[in-house]
Amino acid sequence: MEKKTFKDAPGNIVFEHRKLSPDDNWGETTTAVTGTSELSISQEEVVGLGKEIQDRTQGFRRYLPLAVGSCVGLLVLATPLVFLLLPALMWPDRLQACGAACEGLFLSISFKLLILLVAVWALFLRPGRACLPRVCVYRAFLTTLTLLLTMSYWLFYGVRILDAQDEDYHGIVQFAVSLVDSQLFVHYLAVVLLELRQLQPCYSVCVIRSTDGETRHYNIGQLSIQRAALSILEYYYRDFPLHNPALLSASKHRAAKHLAGLKVYNGAVEFQALNNSSSRAMVTAAAKRKDTDYYMYVCVRLVVAVEEAFTHVRRMKKEDERATPSDIMDVREAALAIFPSMARALQKYLRTTRRQHCHSMESIQKHLAFCLVNNMSPKAFLEAYLAPGPTLQYGPERWMADQWTLVSEASVTSGIKEGTEFLLRCLDFNLAVTVKGIPYIRLTEEYIDPKSHKFLLLLQSETSV
Repeated sequence: MEKKTFKDAPGNIVFEHRKLSPDDNWGETTTAVTGTSELSISQEEVVGLGKEIQDRTQGFRRYLPLAVGSCVGLLVLATPLVFLLLPALMWPDRLQACGAACEGLFLSISFKLLILLVAVWALFLRPGRACLPRVCVYRAFLTTLTLLLTMSYWLFYGVRILDAQDEDYHGIVQFAVSLVDSQLFVHYLAVVLLELRQLQPCYSVCVIRSTDGETRHYNIGQLSIQRAALSILEYYYRDFPLHNPALLSASKHRAAKHLAGLKVYNGAVEFQALNNSSSRAMVTAAAKRKDTDYYMYVCVRLVVAVEEAFTHVRRMKKEDERATPSDIMDVREAALAIFPSMARALQKYLRTTRRQHCHSMESIQKHLAFCLVNNMSPKAFLEAYLAPGPTLQYGPERWMADQWTLVSEASVTSGIKEGTEFLLRCLDFNLAVTVKGIPYIRLTEEYIDPKSHKFLLLLQSETSV
């Protein structure tokens, strides 16, 4: 028998809910006792099996709401048609003739069903944007209400029409029309609860990234905690600059380098040069000035290299106007031709700014070809690299869209309110969210009489020239 202690490994989770507890680190102290077995399985096979099961579960959770919505939609749309067809198939000889008013109801129910079909497709059959940890309360309520309404109509139809074999076909058609009208009203209620209710801003949320303190503020409406977390993540990908752990390690390295000028003797710290506070400020300022000068040098080299490359492209374009069509170079070929002239300077700049892992050579060449096709300036090309852009600007491998965990003390299906706090945890950092209510604003009016601000200008008859 052998004992092993296993620690929690960060999983590849779409959107997981974790509820805070007094002991939230139980996974780091879990001890598993294993024994010998004739069947040996490697750790890689166990990890692969767990990942395969997790992928299947995520796929099932992703398409389950769409499947349920499709089934309910088919039931809603097929029920009125079945109400109209069953009497004509079961007792056609006993049905009364359908007059002009009855035929007009056929036209009405046809257009109402078409409108309901488009409305259900637009609201309920949209592809999901995320996999939430819990079921949406309002969607579950609307689905239950729709099923109860349809089953109630089916029960009344079976007792009063099928069993009695009602001969009044005009009344049967009116009964089907009333069902379609009720379904349209339920869809209107769904639009109010799912779309219109959250449009009016009621709360202001403060979002802080844990590693670098990057902060944003947003106004949101009446939402549950999980829906608010989804909206905040969408804002995060749009507004927050890309998270770069290399910058944090670089700042720690510079701090350690600055402290390398200290000596320790018997627990006392002394400077190598001067032992006073002004010398420390001088050393820090000199280090910052050195870093700034080096950054400016690298940036200037990059700007000059890009300017020369784009000048070369313009010169090539003028030569292509006089060349034969077979000798004209493609835009992709032109981008590949001028890229080596700027690659060294760009690579040096990205390493200096600790962003070399954010831009691959293929993405840079693609962006260069895009700038050449649209006749952009060198400044437009460099703008994507001189300042960190939002997360969506980079490749999907930087999004970490399947690694978010929602940590909340309250239930994630409950609505947000004043003072609500929750955490969005990712692999390398957290987003701390604090909710505050928007204050009630009392706006008063003050009337200004138009005659109160009139004045009279008196000019002297004699003025100097």
